[in-house]
Amino acid sequence: MVQLVHKIKGRHIALVEEPRLILLKDMKSIYELALLAIDRKIKVQEAIENHLSEDFLDYDSIYEGKGDWKLLPSFDHPYGPFGCMVSGTGLTHHNSALNRQMMHQSNENKPTDSIQIYEWGVQGGSPAKGQIGIQPEWFYKGNGSILRAHGQALEVPEYADDGGEEPELAGIYIIDRKGQPWRIGLSIANEFSDHVMEKKNYLYLAPSKLRNCAIGPELVLDADFSEYKGKVSIQRNGFSIWDSDIKTGEKNMSHNLVNLEYHHFKYESHRLPLQAHVHFFGADAFSFGNGLKLQQGDEMTVEWQGLGRALKNPLEISTKEEKIISVTPLE
Repeated sequence: MVQLVHKIKGRHIALVEEPRLILLKDMKSIYELALLAIDRKIKVQEAIENHLSEDFLDYDSIYEGKGDWKLLPSFDHPYGPFGCMVSGTGLTHHNSALNRQMMHQSNENKPTDSIQIYEWGVQGGSPAKGQIGIQPEWFYKGNGSILRAHGQALEVPEYADDGGEEPELAGIYIIDRKGQPWRIGLSIANEFSDHVMEKKNYLYLAPSKLRNCAIGPELVLDADFSEYKGKVSIQRNGFSIWDSDIKTGEKNMSHNLVNLEYHHFKYESHRLPLQAHVHFFGADAFSFGNGLKLQQGDEMTVEWQGLGRALKNPLEISTKEEKIISVTPLE
């Protein structure tokens, strides 16, 4: 599924049937589609079939950014950004833990906290059915206002030290009217973080994550989480300057999906009725780990086999001067 917007026709969603998109009738968001399926106690595939129209769009032109239809993030809360929580789980992949180890290695050459948390996951992150496993690392990204679509720029703001891609999968969730979490599907994602800020001190990890990020172009409803292979690359002026094969899914991670979801949704504040969630599951490789510094206009590409078309986003570095934001006292 994709989410679209037209300057006159407004928001719509569509089913991907390569090389075209089939618009759905009376559906403005995947959130709305999922909630309808839950409320009516039907499969989401049945909800899709019930709303298919006879209107088709050319996917190629929309994917390339041509014409009046524009791709939106593959999921959001249609009634405002505050209804969507964006978060993530780190140190779930061995290469990610090694990159963190190099960033925060002490002179004593001892394992860092990052390696320790990863090893905890290896030992206790995939518990038997019905059991609770070890808690993973968890971080907050922001609300729905930080979500970007395929083709939109990811920004290095004026107060940042850097910005770099993190190729991931994102789990897409909705909380029903009774507070029960439902997984809608998976989406290709670029979590995008400030690695230079994080490298200064591990306690800067939290603010280094407060950046915009991208999901899409497609949300795959019937995706499992066993294993995915893909590629991440950086293009500069039309030429590839760095790329890496990547792997994810339970076969390549220190936690299984059930454990990751439990430790995210165990908090009551993460199960507010009608809340939306976008949750990142960790990265296998990123260019910063190989010493690459991204520049204005560099294009980041994340591709996972079996999860639709690749996600591409240019880098935009703010040229604004950082200024004090004054708080006005209420008198």
